[in-house]
Amino acid sequence: MRLVRSGVSGVVLAALLAGCGGGGGNSSGNVVQPGASTSSPTPTASACSLRARQDWILATMREWYLFPETLPVNLDPAGYNSADTYLDALTATARAQNRDRYFTYLTSIAEEDAYYSSGSSAGFGFRLSSDGARTITVTESFEGGSALQVGVDRGTQILAIGTSSSDLREVSDIIAAQGTAGIQAALGPDTNGTARTLRVRDPNGSIRTVTLVKSDFTLTPVSSRYGAQILTDPNGGGRVGYVNLRTFISTADPALRSAFATFKAQGIDKVIVDLRYNGGGLVSIAELFGDLLGGARATTDVFDYTSFRPEKSANDSVRLFAPKPESITPVRIAFIGTRATASASELVINGMIPYFRANVGLIGTNTYGKPVGQVAIDKSECDDRLRVIAFATQNANRQGNYFNGLASNVEASCSAVDDVSQPLGDVREASVKAALDFVAGRSCSAIGMAGLARAAAAPRALLTPERPTTAQREVPGLF
Repeated sequence: MRLVRSGVSGVVLAALLAGCGGGGGNSSGNVVQPGASTSSPTPTASACSLRARQDWILATMREWYLFPETLPVNLDPAGYNSADTYLDALTATARAQNRDRYFTYLTSIAEEDAYYSSGSSAGFGFRLSSDGARTITVTESFEGGSALQVGVDRGTQILAIGTSSSDLREVSDIIAAQGTAGIQAALGPDTNGTARTLRVRDPNGSIRTVTLVKSDFTLTPVSSRYGAQILTDPNGGGRVGYVNLRTFISTADPALRSAFATFKAQGIDKVIVDLRYNGGGLVSIAELFGDLLGGARATTDVFDYTSFRPEKSANDSVRLFAPKPESITPVRIAFIGTRATASASELVINGMIPYFRANVGLIGTNTYGKPVGQVAIDKSECDDRLRVIAFATQNANRQGNYFNGLASNVEASCSAVDDVSQPLGDVREASVKAALDFVAGRSCSAIGMAGLARAAAAPRALLTPERPTTAQREVPGLF
C-alpha cells in the first residue's frame, strides 16, 4: 500500500490492500481526514446511531468512490441492521464487476493506527493455510508469538483444536461440518488471554499436544531469522540478495535500509524479493522499497501515477524515484508472489516493469490483483474509519488495471509451488530455488494460463476471516 499526501486541502490518501478470500479486504496506512481528532473518541448516541453512520457512509461514497456509476441510485438504509452490511450493498455492483473485492470497508481508527505504527496485534503469532478439505498447516510463525515459543513453525500441521486436551476436535471433522470458518471459530476470539490446546504434527512427523495463549505481540516486518540474507546459489550462480517483507508498516523502513546497505557493501547485483504472503500496507514503504531497488534510476524517472475520478483530479499525483544511500543497482530481480501478494506488493513489482523488462520476473503463482487505492475518512467520535476506493495506480508505462493479477503484465515468470516442507529463505525451498534459476539466467517453466486466472485453484489458501482485523488484512492468514 501506499501513503500519499496531496497538496489539495491536506487530504491524506492511502492505498488499500485487498483481502484474499471471504469478505476480507486489506487496508492501508495510518491516515485521518483533515481536522479529524486523534484523541480517544467518545461516542455520542446521536452522532453514532446506526442511521447517522449509514448516512455518513453514503455521503462519503458519493463524494469519493472511484466507481460512482456503480452506486445504487436509491438504497434505503432501514433495510440493513449494520453499517457493514449497508456498505456491502452499496459496493455490490463493483464487486460483481471484479473492481472492488471488499477493498472498501469500515474499520477502527485505534486498531489500525496501532498496527501501522508498530505492527501491534493479539494472537497466537502464526499464519495458517488450508487445503479446504482436511488439513490446516502453519506457513509461518512470528518472533514474539506464543506459537514459535513452543516450537510450532512453518510446516507444522494442526490436527485437532480444543479449549483443553479433554475436548479436542479433529480438524477434518470441523472442516467437514463447518468449513474453514469452523477453524476460525475454534481458534477463539483475538483477545489477550484466549487459550487453545492443539494436537500438532511437526515437520519431522512427531505428534504432540501444545497449549497456546493469545497475547499482544509486535510483528517484525523483516524476520530476524531469515528476512534478509545473502544466499549462495548451489548451482554456481554466485551470491544473491534475499529479502522477505511480511508487511508494509513503518518499522519496515530501518529493516529494509539495513538489508540493502548490506547488499550494497557486498556488491550484490541480483536480488530475490519474497512477497509471497504480503497483503500490502503503507505506500510510503512501497516507495522506499522501489527507491532501494532503483539505484540506477534518475530523479526524473516515474515510479507510479495516481489518478482519481474526474471531479477529484486535483488530487492526482506522480511519484518519482528518489534513490537512497543504501540503494543498489540490480541487473535482475525475482519477485516471489502468490495470490496473497496484493496492493503495495503489486505496486512495487509493477513499478519495476518499465525499467527492467524481462530482467524482472514473477516467481510462484499469479498475484491477487489490486491496482486501486483508497482515501481514509474518519468519523472520530465513533472510532470509525471508512476506507473508500478512490484512485487507480499505474507504472511509468501507464500499465495498471491488473484486477486479475500481475502474471499477464510481467515479461518473465517462473511457476513454482510454496513448499512448506522447507524454511523460508532456504535455497532448497521450491520458490526460492526457481528464483535462483531466474536470476542466474537458467530456464524455468513460465506461469501458465491457469495461473493467470485470479480464481484458479491453488494447492493451499491462507485462512482469512469474513471480517478480518487490520492485521489480518495486511498479513493474510494471521491468527
